[in-house]
This record gives sequence, C-alpha cells and structure tokens, in this order.
Amino acid sequence: MRYAGMQLLLDDIKSDLSVAQAVPAMTTDGRCMRCGQKQAVTLPIGWRYCPVCVNLGRVVEGQSLFRFEAPRFPPTASLTWQGELTHAQQQASAELCASVKAQREHLLWAVTGAGKTEMLFPAIAQLLNKGGRVGVAAPRIDVVRELAPRLAQAFAHTPMAVRYGGAPWPKQDVQLTVLTTHQLLRYYHCFDLLVIDEVDAFPFAHDAALMYAAQHAVIGSMVWLSATPDQKLLQQGRRGKIGLSTLPRRFHGYPLPVPKLAWVKKVHLPQQLPQPLLDQLKKLVTTHRVLLFVPDIDWLRPIVKALRRQLNVAVQSVHAQDEAREAKVLAFRAGEIQVMVTTTILERGVTIHRCAVVVLSADSPRFGHDALIQMAGRAGRAADSPDDPVWFYVQHYTRDLQVAITTIEQLNHMKAG
Repeated sequence: MRYAGMQLLLDDIKSDLSVAQAVPAMTTDGRCMRCGQKQAVTLPIGWRYCPVCVNLGRVVEGQSLFRFEAPRFPPTASLTWQGELTHAQQQASAELCASVKAQREHLLWAVTGAGKTEMLFPAIAQLLNKGGRVGVAAPRIDVVRELAPRLAQAFAHTPMAVRYGGAPWPKQDVQLTVLTTHQLLRYYHCFDLLVIDEVDAFPFAHDAALMYAAQHAVIGSMVWLSATPDQKLLQQGRRGKIGLSTLPRRFHGYPLPVPKLAWVKKVHLPQQLPQPLLDQLKKLVTTHRVLLFVPDIDWLRPIVKALRRQLNVAVQSVHAQDEAREAKVLAFRAGEIQVMVTTTILERGVTIHRCAVVVLSADSPRFGHDALIQMAGRAGRAADSPDDPVWFYVQHYTRDLQVAITTIEQLNHMKAG
C-alpha cells in the first residue's frame, strides 16, 4: 500500500482512499490534527486554516485527514553490514536494543564522530527482522543525505525510501524510511522504531509541531541521538525515566580536538580579514581542507572573494538556500574544494577527511555553545587524523566560548556509561 502509515489531505491522494480512515483535519476549537497546534487563522471567506504546517498543504476546517494503516512485513534477515563495533559501542548498542525491546525511550549521548549511526544498526535490524517498520529522521536535509547511503549499504536487501521536501513519493511500501523531521507530519502510527538524529538541532529543537509529529508517527520505541542534548533529556536519562547511553570518545579512541583561541583586533569584517587569520589559513591549506564558519550569510561572498586573492587554492561557499549545496559538499568531500566558507548549515552531519575547522567571530551571539561544539566536531573524525586543528577567532571571551571549550575538555576526561 503506497500510503502505509501516512496521514494526508485529499489533494495528496491518488488512490487507495477506500482503505483510509477519515478524521476531521481541524477540531472545533481550532487545533490542527496534523501538527497539533492551535494557531488557526481565519480566511476572508470565514474558514480557518493552520499556518504552522501550511508548507505541506493547507489544512482547513471542514476538511478531512485520511489515515492509512501500516501493515507489517514478513520477518527477514536484514543487516548486511560487516563492520565491527568497539567495546564501548557494543555496550551502548546493547543498551539501545534492550530499550527498543521494552518499547522504552532512549537517549544516545555520543560525541561527534563516535559512530552513532553504526551503533543503531543492531536495534534497527532487531525491528526489521520481525517485520517492523523503522524511521530515521533528522532536522536537516544534509544529515538525511549523509545517513541514507550508509543505511542503504548496511541494509542492502531492505527497500528504503528517502523523504524530504521536493523528493518524489515512494513508489512502493517500504520498511525503512530516512526522512527530515518535517516529513514526520505526514505519518501517523507508522514506525515501530523512530530514531531522531541531532535532536537538539534547528528546526526540530523547540518546535512543538515537530515534536508532536514525532510522537504521533511512532507506535513503538523512540530513540534520541545527540552530541549536545538539552538538560531536559539528560535529566530524564539520569533519573531513569528513559534509557541513557553515554559515549564521550570517538570510535578511534582519541580525544576530541580542543579549540584554540586566536585573539584579533577589531577589523571591518567581512570586507577586511584579520592578517593572523590569513596567515593561519595559508598554513592549514598545505596539509588540510578547511571549513571556515562565519556568523552571517552576507559575509560569504566578500570573504570568498578575498580568500581567492590571498590563497592559491579552490575556495567556495555554501549556505542553506544554496541550490548547488549538495554538489558543493560532494566536491569538498572529494578534495576539489580546499576551503569551504559556510554558515552553521555544515555544523552537523558532514564528515570530511583531514579537515581543519576555523570559526571566524566565534564570539558572535549567533554562535551558541552547542553550535561551537558541533562546529569543532567536524575536525579529527578520522583515525589517521584525530588531531585536526580547531581555531576560534575572537575579539571577546564569552560564556558560550567558555562552556563549549570546557565541555569538550570534560568529555575528554569522561568515561563511557
């Protein structure tokens, strides 16, 4: 059944309507039944609609949502991954499997580069082998694109769909779906296991509609993944209300690179770049690719222009609205681009071998401590390059800088558990 486990408006449905359950799309008090929010706006003709999830099609009072049952699949052996987990990864994976078996929520708190995806494989296989359905969701398209080929390789005999805005509808019913968290609004009581990767990331974090969607899309276990979880989730884990696994070390066992502070005098950014930054970049490009993070999208063009004059290497930029974003990231990963100037869009879900990280204006209020930790986490992810340099260029020392650096140092001294 093409729409298994989904909830859709009539305009989205091409067939199978006879097997759907129709429910009011909006309650009498103005609550949207797709996103759960009560923020209805009245149209000039007098009808109310939900503006929160309007990007998926307008929910208007008097309409119906059509919900389709999610049938199970026959049991099958699914895992084709041949890799091995470290002892710490095995322990965390076993704890995760136990929570999934008990249909209990679980938080996997693991540093960037710890191998969270690989630790999921046994739990995913546990559900797929029983004919269950699994969803792996992430807030950002870049993370979905990074996860999808790895999951497809690990479960090579399992049909998989990849869903994000603009992607075509799945042509067949599948057991394994990789999707953005916004797409969860289309699902209802579908997944026996739902994994939310980068749970602390924008736009999922603090978005009540997306949290509602996740809770209504799952019928079994919910697993949260994060390198920087919020205190609420951590407290629930520490108090035993949900399962908790902690991995403070990466799979290769080396500590996280600790950012170094570089103090610069006030300059007219982005038109004028600090000379110490230029000197550092000239050194870094001789041995590494470089991710240069900046706090404002308007900085990208002038900085790229300046660096192309100063450095004899390929320099490019990327941001969330960049239509060539996927191609640029692939070119950067392939070594065709040496320096990538970017906003925080690449702070998560991207692994580049032998990658140095530079954050310009790391003291900007736009960079919270979580973002700084994630940006620093792009460095040192490979076993043959665990100490890639991380530089924070600042004019002031802020609390977010202090928390980020202190947290990384504490993680390097923490034991798994």
